[in-house]
Amino acid sequence: MHLSDRITGGFLVALGAAAALFGSRFPAVPGQDVGPAAFPMVIGFGLVGCGALIAVGIGRGFEVPEEPEPGPPPSRLASLRVLVPPALLVFYALASEPLGFLIAGAIVVLLAAFSLGARPALAVPLAIAGPVLVHLAFHKLLRVPLPEGLLAAPW
Repeated sequence: MHLSDRITGGFLVALGAAAALFGSRFPAVPGQDVGPAAFPMVIGFGLVGCGALIAVGIGRGFEVPEEPEPGPPPSRLASLRVLVPPALLVFYALASEPLGFLIAGAIVVLLAAFSLGARPALAVPLAIAGPVLVHLAFHKLLRVPLPEGLLAAPW
């Protein structure tokens, strides 16, 4: 199924507008400059902007037409990679409490990177640094606790 860029862009504009509208209705938190409405509104406005650019066709002239690659068709195992993201999501939902965010996040990032074809030299540092930086952002900036599990963060 192939959708027009105008339909896809229009859907993103509507989705972004809904996110910004409903996000703006969140109540402010006393004593904080940035409240719970900020994140949905930023995402909503970003979706509106990107959807509008897609709908009017900005960037279409930069695309290079793809030539079909000669070679054997992808194996049946390669087509199962579509199941990796939902499987990782289920794994994280089940493992984040007992293992903690840092360990479960590192496993998810590592497996996602490997499934996308990353080399170990890139995947391992990304799996170590990614969850640590996300945990720092949630703990220090947003003050949202994440599951500690087996490995508590030093901060």
